[in-house]
Amino acid sequence: MQEQVQAFLEYLEVERMFSQNTIAAYRNDLGQFLSFLQSLGPAERPRGWGNVTRDHIIKYMLDMREREYAASTIARKIAAVKSFFGYMVEQGELRRDPTAELDSPKVEKHLPNTMTREEVERLLNMPSTSTSTGLRDKALLELLYATGLRVSELVALDVGDVDTKAGTVRCLGKGSKERMLPVYDQALEVLERYLTKGRPDFLHPGDAEQALFLNRRGERLTRQGLWLIIKRYVEEAGIATTVTPHTLRHSFATHMLRGGAGLREVQQMLGHASISTTQVYTQVTRDHLREAYDEAHPRA
Repeated sequence: MQEQVQAFLEYLEVERMFSQNTIAAYRNDLGQFLSFLQSLGPAERPRGWGNVTRDHIIKYMLDMREREYAASTIARKIAAVKSFFGYMVEQGELRRDPTAELDSPKVEKHLPNTMTREEVERLLNMPSTSTSTGLRDKALLELLYATGLRVSELVALDVGDVDTKAGTVRCLGKGSKERMLPVYDQALEVLERYLTKGRPDFLHPGDAEQALFLNRRGERLTRQGLWLIIKRYVEEAGIATTVTPHTLRHSFATHMLRGGAGLREVQQMLGHASISTTQVYTQVTRDHLREAYDEAHPRA
């Protein structure tokens, strides 16, 4: 059964051109489902994928609920299972899809957590630009807020992706889709200083590393490393809002919409395939508008 899972993952990589992060998530989710099936008693355990029934998948969902998995996590794992069985039917490996009549778990939509403009300013002003590390940290924070890049997109940037003269940064998003993003002058200035005065201190003599943001070993900064940097400055700034690596992206989108940017433009900058994904930010701006209305209108 593992062989079919591996063939599916190779299909996602070669034909669908999914990112390595997405493929790793599918591998984890399908591996967990397979482990669950193999843990069943002899009478219930399927001998192959053709023996998996709708009841098996329902029991898997119930097992995750008993283990107190979040609804969003269960939904994602079931979506992976559905995709796998859809692939198996398309390839002629199975005649029927046991997930065909299975409803996906309902997930309550949560509004993205954002920072206020004042909190963003405090965070961006925390790194000291008198050191190479401070210059790097200032540059990456400014770039995150300037562009709304995903954390994975930021750490994947190379030096050649930044054009300080044109004031743009090029990134490859989900599905290897390229987008060119504008960068405001203040962020460009910090980037230029980091490239000329900060980044060289992270490199070893003769090192040809092309990654834009480096760690102390002169290697590409990881997502985990970036998260620790953000977490430290949030604590030092005394920001009470819960801040994750994605919070600056959410804040960028919300502040752009409040500032008058169009939904389509924000969708393009964020790299969302569907505008419905971007529309969640309009609820945040509507809530802000309501608060302003209640405070300002004499009869509110």
